[in-house]
Amino acid sequence: MREASSVSKVMLQVIYALMPGIAAYVWFYGWGVVVNILFALVVALLSEAGMLALRQRPIKPFLYDGSAAVTAVLLALSLPPLAPWWMTLIGTAFAIIVAKQLYGGLGFNPFNPAMIGYVVLLISFPREMTTWLAPEVVSGHSLGFFDSARAIFSGQLPTGLHMDAITAATPLDALKTRLSMGHNATEVMHSSPIFGVLGGKGVEWINGLFLAGGLWLIYKRIISWHIPAAMVAAMSIMALVFYIANTGTHASPLFHLFSGATMLGAFFIATDPVTASTTPRGKLYYGAGIGIFTYIIRTWGGYPDAVAFAVLLMNMAAPMIDQYTQPRVFGHKD
Repeated sequence: MREASSVSKVMLQVIYALMPGIAAYVWFYGWGVVVNILFALVVALLSEAGMLALRQRPIKPFLYDGSAAVTAVLLALSLPPLAPWWMTLIGTAFAIIVAKQLYGGLGFNPFNPAMIGYVVLLISFPREMTTWLAPEVVSGHSLGFFDSARAIFSGQLPTGLHMDAITAATPLDALKTRLSMGHNATEVMHSSPIFGVLGGKGVEWINGLFLAGGLWLIYKRIISWHIPAAMVAAMSIMALVFYIANTGTHASPLFHLFSGATMLGAFFIATDPVTASTTPRGKLYYGAGIGIFTYIIRTWGGYPDAVAFAVLLMNMAAPMIDQYTQPRVFGHKD
């Protein structure tokens, strides 16, 4: 027999599972991610409370369920570590107010709120959303908590330090750009310091720890294995086929799995119980679709990382997938 669960307990377990990846994020990129998370939490809770008050719904139970907090954390993890405060404000408020509450709140939103907030920011402010810090082991510069907070809220870095000295293209972006210039993929990944053994330097460790956190959620039966396994398998197969066809123009499956937001997306974003497919077979189709769309957009689309777009595309398809994958009712032939 299993102990009865609740939304708040589930959301708390999800945040626990994110902690190892967040710790690695801080280790490689500094304290900016923590500042973003804390500020996003404040904005999310205030936005949730304000909308609940306007809708004349009880505030305390919905604030305590943890869903707004998880949305805030996932969105903050998707933003550049030194993203200006107003971007976090706009993205988080849009996610809670428009993508969640205007549809009726938790359980009624058809799209993942965190990914809606992220895509709105990416389309509206592409320059700021692509200004990422280089890992501290690459740039040689480290920003403490208060230095990061100052950069986020005032735009001022410590004396003598310029943004160009601590920023760099993400591994996915760098590889995509160099390949468009006719360079060999293997040579690019061996010649630039931002690449590690499996993926981007630092990012491979972050993805590995999000993978560990995701496996723990499966072990605790917070999520099922279907969506993450299908997404990872579909992306791996797509990457392997094109990698074998031409190793000079395509990265290996391991690079795609341990770069960008792959593991965060597979275990923490795609598995959102409200916006994902709910049938066992439907979850496999849903996860596979996200993996395929992510690879296609990464390889031939206009955005280096595509987890958010892939998730939102499959959010639209989830009701139809569920409609055609309902389990056979006991006692009926079809």
